[in-house]
Amino acid sequence: MRQLASPILLMVASGLSAACFAAEQSAKPVSESERLFADQVEPLFARKCGGCHGTTAKEIKGEFDMRSRAGLLAGGESGEASIVPGDAEKSPLIAAIQWNDGLEMPPKENDRLSKEQIAMVRRWIDSGAAWPDAARRKQIAQSKWNDSNADGVLVSTSGGMTEIWTNRRYKPENLWAYKPLWKDGVGRLKDESRNPIDILIDERLEAAGVEPLPRAERLTLIRRLTFDLTGLPPTPGEIDAFLSDETEDAFGKLVERLLDSTEYGVQWGKHWLDVVRYADSAGFSNDFVRPNAWRYRDYVIRSFNNDKPYDVFLREQIAGDEINPDDPESLIAVGFLRMGPWEHTSMSVAAVTRQQYLDDITNIVGVTFLGHELRCASCHDHKFDPIPTRDYYSMQAVFAPVQFADRSVDYQPNENVGGFKEGEARIRRLQKSGGIKSLNTVPKKEWPVAEFDADSEKKGHNKVNNKRRQILERELKRYKPLAFSVYSGPDRQFLSNRVITEPGKRGGTPPSVHILKGGSLESPGEMVAAGILSVIESEVPSFIVPQSTVGRRAALAEWLTDSRHPLTARVMVNRVWQYHFGRGLAGNPNNFGATGKKPTNPELLDFLAGYFVSHGWSIKKLHRLILTSQAWQRASGPVHEIAKEIDPNNELYSYFTPRRLSAEELRDSMLLVSGELNPEQGGIPARPEINMEVAMQPRHIMGSVAPAYQPDRTASRRNRRTIFTERIRTLRDPMLEVFNQPGLDTSCELRDASTITPQAFTLLNSVNSFDRALALAKRLADASGSPEKQIKHGFRLALGREASQLEIRRCRSHYEEMLALPENKEPTKVEPPKYIVREMVEEMTGLAFYWVEDLDVYQDYVPDLKPWSVSAEIRAMADICLVLFNSNEFIYVY
Repeated sequence: MRQLASPILLMVASGLSAACFAAEQSAKPVSESERLFADQVEPLFARKCGGCHGTTAKEIKGEFDMRSRAGLLAGGESGEASIVPGDAEKSPLIAAIQWNDGLEMPPKENDRLSKEQIAMVRRWIDSGAAWPDAARRKQIAQSKWNDSNADGVLVSTSGGMTEIWTNRRYKPENLWAYKPLWKDGVGRLKDESRNPIDILIDERLEAAGVEPLPRAERLTLIRRLTFDLTGLPPTPGEIDAFLSDETEDAFGKLVERLLDSTEYGVQWGKHWLDVVRYADSAGFSNDFVRPNAWRYRDYVIRSFNNDKPYDVFLREQIAGDEINPDDPESLIAVGFLRMGPWEHTSMSVAAVTRQQYLDDITNIVGVTFLGHELRCASCHDHKFDPIPTRDYYSMQAVFAPVQFADRSVDYQPNENVGGFKEGEARIRRLQKSGGIKSLNTVPKKEWPVAEFDADSEKKGHNKVNNKRRQILERELKRYKPLAFSVYSGPDRQFLSNRVITEPGKRGGTPPSVHILKGGSLESPGEMVAAGILSVIESEVPSFIVPQSTVGRRAALAEWLTDSRHPLTARVMVNRVWQYHFGRGLAGNPNNFGATGKKPTNPELLDFLAGYFVSHGWSIKKLHRLILTSQAWQRASGPVHEIAKEIDPNNELYSYFTPRRLSAEELRDSMLLVSGELNPEQGGIPARPEINMEVAMQPRHIMGSVAPAYQPDRTASRRNRRTIFTERIRTLRDPMLEVFNQPGLDTSCELRDASTITPQAFTLLNSVNSFDRALALAKRLADASGSPEKQIKHGFRLALGREASQLEIRRCRSHYEEMLALPENKEPTKVEPPKYIVREMVEEMTGLAFYWVEDLDVYQDYVPDLKPWSVSAEIRAMADICLVLFNSNEFIYVY
């Protein structure tokens, strides 16, 4: 068949330059026929005909090739042209799709074209049956990008027949996140006397006729700022130093001191760990410990403290092992790729487990870095956003070579390895002890039944011991220099407990990825190449993802951090804004698509994104800009009535919205004020005391029960900052959970801030709250002398201010009442349990069996301060301290 000359060959022959040719093509008006083909005909041919006559066909049936206009003109086995450009009535293709003259195409009833589709193909043929090439189709798509009409914008991607996705219209306002960043075209942000944030916010306030509140009081500001940047309240000494500093730059110096504090990384690392779902266990039916995941947690905290540029931070987490294979920090960073819940057992199907992981990692990368839920496109083209199924699986193919490995990575000087010797010694003692005991080791009066079946007991004990040995063996890895990491290779062995020093086979054929029809692994379709989101190709062109085993993730990371990328910077600055103001400029930080909340101030969001990139992707510089704005420093009330009416959600930022402390901030603040907080950072997770009933409840582990939760033996280990405590997916700390600490299985874009009755019970009645109050009372007694002085000191420590005379009188009166109560005289001593009796049903016999589990930590436990170990006066003062911990001033930031 005669081949038509390509446009490039014609260009060379005629002596035109490539630039002139491109300009000529771009300037050429788009004909109706071209528009019909690019928007509707080609996608229709791909869906309805591609399986037999297009690029998805294993072989071209009937010699009828529909991949080009030339193929349609050549026809099939009959040799007759299937179309007659300009005359649909004479085109056999029309008869075939109408099921006339014995021709029925497509042959299945369910695939028949609708009347509207047939009419559309008719119009295309009658208008000349244009078949623009890929470059021209891209120009057609681009020309419509900013066009709007009643139906919205029609978006399609360029490429061959199978690269075109379904014809859908999108409202222009829903495509805001893909457009280039807005730039100040009139220079109104160049006024160096004003913060550009305030310029953009004040314009909207003025237009709405809303008067902003003045600057908050300095005491309010230092408390607000200290919590914002460190997650802790300011000490009385820090407050006094700030209030007495009358220099012009007092606030700026305070910002710098807090940004330089190592507690800054703890607070902002917590925000990041919410998004990536950090946990110290794997979840699901076994919920095995992830003994070395803590090194990723500490990497995140170090990165924030060091103000690691965000583009570097991103690249290290997605592809650190490919970019810097000899860098320990990079091998730890890619632990991000394994943060989600995951399990593979002897009953799992490897292909299913692998697909579950690929679906999970593709989606979490989309959510974390692109602000897009990508999993919606796993079964069909995204219903709301311009993300076709092909793009979803192309992105997934980037991660197909990822293999799990616990990499051998020496501990670095900046890592905390304290407690290793004691921890390892304990695990080895438990291994030698055999773990469990027969019921006969306790008094018979404590047996739950009079008699029990010996055969069931023997079988059951064997299973419990086997599972316990598995658990302890994994625990031992916590004390070895291993990184919870990955590498790129062809191997498909998804075994999470492999230990490797250096990946061996890294070449070879990488695992293939196919489009899964309906998202089903049992219905694989066309194989796809690793790639990026086509909707952003026009903004960040010329990025090619290699199809080799190694290098795919590195290429993706480079694409994500290209300065032209419209999503990456927007997503991160929106998160930072949210953590400072309580909500993002775009209300759904994980969803910049059509179903997410649109930016309330898009120019401000884009300015911040541009500022972020142009200032070296520095998060600390972004903090400085935001925190020094009038908008952030405004008072929180009383709010003007006109603001309540015009702007009930404070989207104009005329005042600062108060917030409740997060669960971690609440616990850490109580420990700091009580004097119990251990400021040591990093290292193996700590185990604090939690509700005893929850700690002792049986926790299912496949085929057995997990060992009971036991806190660390000493208070110094237990009372560390909450971020350093162990996060077990199937065992949550009730105190943290009731104050809205997010779940550990899905990415948290914004924490809830509910107000529910159990919160009041937890703060007022829990053992944890009273222990903190007792410790604070002991601190006051040791330092302050008379009850009045203790009360004054308590207000300063807990609330950061002086107590009024009325507050002192009322607190003193309450103190005297508590001191006189009979139950305050001799509290009953409570000993922790030394063992617990467990019960299960043996699956082979169907009979119950029992065993005794020793609680070894409680054998020589060092408890927190308890009521029976202090005087009646301290117990009475503890009641005042408990009230302070329950006050709004302590629980809220204003």
